[in-house]
Amino acid sequence: MIRVLIVEDEPLIAEAHREYIGRIAGFEVVAVAHTGADAVRAVASAAQAGAPVDLVLLDIGLPDTSGLEVAARLSAGRPSPDIIAVTSNRDLEVVRTAVSRGVVLYLLKPFTFAALQDKLRQYVAYRSALRDAETATGQQDIDRAMSALRTSSSRPFTPKGISPATLDRISGFLREADGPRTAAEVGAAVGVSRVTAWRYLERLADDGAASRLTEYGRAGRPQVRYALRR
Repeated sequence: MIRVLIVEDEPLIAEAHREYIGRIAGFEVVAVAHTGADAVRAVASAAQAGAPVDLVLLDIGLPDTSGLEVAARLSAGRPSPDIIAVTSNRDLEVVRTAVSRGVVLYLLKPFTFAALQDKLRQYVAYRSALRDAETATGQQDIDRAMSALRTSSSRPFTPKGISPATLDRISGFLREADGPRTAAEVGAAVGVSRVTAWRYLERLADDGAASRLTEYGRAGRPQVRYALRR
């Protein structure tokens, strides 16, 4: 069982991450930390208790310090956990810094359950390639382990009828919107029908990446608007 620490300052988002991980076989959440200091203490305590954390799901935007600083501190410890950075920051300099501080994978917010599942399967493949021996017998062993991190799983995690490209376009539109949007507004903006937009928006909401806001008090049926969870 892979022991996971969730580091996320928003309690609702942390709980959503816990629920996601609980649905994936082979992983268990052993603790949740809401600050960088709490994360460092949790990893140290687990190591001292003889049950070290294997993987940290680390938010980069923490209230007390940068997640990048937390990653550097965790990577300097022994044993050091692997780290998956979770952030909405798309700055490539941040990505480079994250890699230099021990981050093995990078997951952009908001993400669906399928996206997290895919990253965790990549991570399992990476661990499997490394665990058979303490020392690589040759370049091929190292290349195999590293390629597991670079290559998304070949198994189809996106539900049938859902295009990852369209899902990204709709997520991107909601991310830049100045408020919640209806399915009709989203469809018109990204060039798909209202029904198609509604289907993708419902997928995002079901996966916890978006919230539904129902408006009452107007003539006709209640109107549902969607917004990405920040």
